Amino acid sequence: MSASLIQLLFLLAALLSTPNADVDPRIDVERYTFHLELFDGSDSIKGQATVEVLFREAGVRSFSLDLVGRQIGGAGMAVESVLINGADAKYTHDDDRLSITMGDPSSVGDRRTVHVVYSGRPGDGLIISTNKYGERTFFGDNWPDRARHWLPVVDHPSDKALIEFIVTAPDRYQVVGSGALVEETDLKDGRRLTHWRSTKPLATKVAVIGAARFAVSHVDVFEGVPIQTWVYPQDKEAGFYDYALAEPVLRFFVSRLGRFPYSKLANVQSKTRYGGMENASNIFYSEASVTGTRSSEELIAHEIAHQWFGDSVTEIDWPHIWLSEGFATYLTALYVEHTYGHDRFADLMSRNRETVVAFSRRVQLPVILDPAPGNLLELLSPNSYQKGGWVLHMLRSQVGTEVFWDGLRTYYERYSDGNASTEDFQNVMEDVSGLDLEWFFEQWLKRPGQPAFEGAWSVDASSGELRVELSQVQDGQTFKVPVEFGIYSSTSMDPIIVSAEVDERSESFSFSLDFNRIVDVRMDPHTRLLMHADFGPR
Repeated sequence: MSASLIQLLFLLAALLSTPNADVDPRIDVERYTFHLELFDGSDSIKGQATVEVLFREAGVRSFSLDLVGRQIGGAGMAVESVLINGADAKYTHDDDRLSITMGDPSSVGDRRTVHVVYSGRPGDGLIISTNKYGERTFFGDNWPDRARHWLPVVDHPSDKALIEFIVTAPDRYQVVGSGALVEETDLKDGRRLTHWRSTKPLATKVAVIGAARFAVSHVDVFEGVPIQTWVYPQDKEAGFYDYALAEPVLRFFVSRLGRFPYSKLANVQSKTRYGGMENASNIFYSEASVTGTRSSEELIAHEIAHQWFGDSVTEIDWPHIWLSEGFATYLTALYVEHTYGHDRFADLMSRNRETVVAFSRRVQLPVILDPAPGNLLELLSPNSYQKGGWVLHMLRSQVGTEVFWDGLRTYYERYSDGNASTEDFQNVMEDVSGLDLEWFFEQWLKRPGQPAFEGAWSVDASSGELRVELSQVQDGQTFKVPVEFGIYSSTSMDPIIVSAEVDERSESFSFSLDFNRIVDVRMDPHTRLLMHADFGPR
């Protein structure tokens, strides 16, 4: 997901009142089938949800699904009936919790089918609005835990399930959804039924539908994966041109990471409140992403990278969201490096570093952070995005580029279609590198900030040695980091690179050099270290 500061502020009011979902370890939802009816004359929807539940413990008599009830002002869902295995079940629906009581207690491995009939006007989650051309649209926008506004679900990334959407809407709408298209049938009453099915388990945050009037381009099929563009008809020419960038992005990530996780890759112009939202197999981009100038290339790369990390390999819980956003941020930079070369990559990483440093001057927080209750917005910060990306960049330097890519592929293979924690990723990288990386992950992810250096260089007049004095001046603990110095001479502007391991508050280093007069010394000339430095000649 890509989000600007303005969009984050826009989300604040909604998210501050959203509870962080508790996960019931006794149950596992294995499949959802949602029958939804959309209308032109009303912003209300009708829904029937079939929820297949596996019980992990014996003796369970009741459990809950997340579903926002009727609110002041009329938004929210009203439940009409609940069945379990075809029989009426007792239930209560308070606030955003649908609590269901079973007649018989569960046994271990017991599977039961819950059928919920409901209706109402979504206050969030399904955005029913008009697009920039004044045409009516419906777009799911579930991140982080807003699916509960229109779907009865376990609204947490750790409980992934197979999902089907069977949508009936006026036949002037085309409906895009997660997974593969199963059926599209025009009905007799001026409505159309569209059925999408995912054969891979999805987190509710990335399982959505969109309904609008679209122009659709079938761009290509790459290794069996259809690449599609869905844009407003008025933006057909510009949108087809802009979103066709998805093909080279997809080819790059498949070559580095392995098979694409899903049955299609649809890139969709939408009313999402984010710059882009990485819905599995049908990415939603903001209306403004279509310009006809291909100005959204990095955004497209970011959201496609999420299909592997965030969608297929999903963070086990919200504190580990850097495994989604940091990965997409750095993989975007790696796509830029592959496509445009090292200089543009280094410029992007430098700008990301400046963002991290500026953020840490305002707020000192670790990357792995338990958000305050009801405030998942706190996680949408440069710590999760740019710093998470920088952690991966420094890890690449630590283990080597080939081992780094091998680690990403192994991590994807091991946890695809499931969930993972930071510790799981660390274990994979230790396995493939043969290194103990505990200190690295603890230092960069569990502690706030980064090193701030003050230092100077000088040349000894008699020996010609380069002397460097360096101090870490940040608050808190010192960092253990390798620091490179680029040394520039009077006869060549191609630097000689020397390095030192820094792990003390103040240190001095000497380097014997065999060339003419030194004219400059620069820290981190290859942009490999997350830091801030005030460094120059003495």
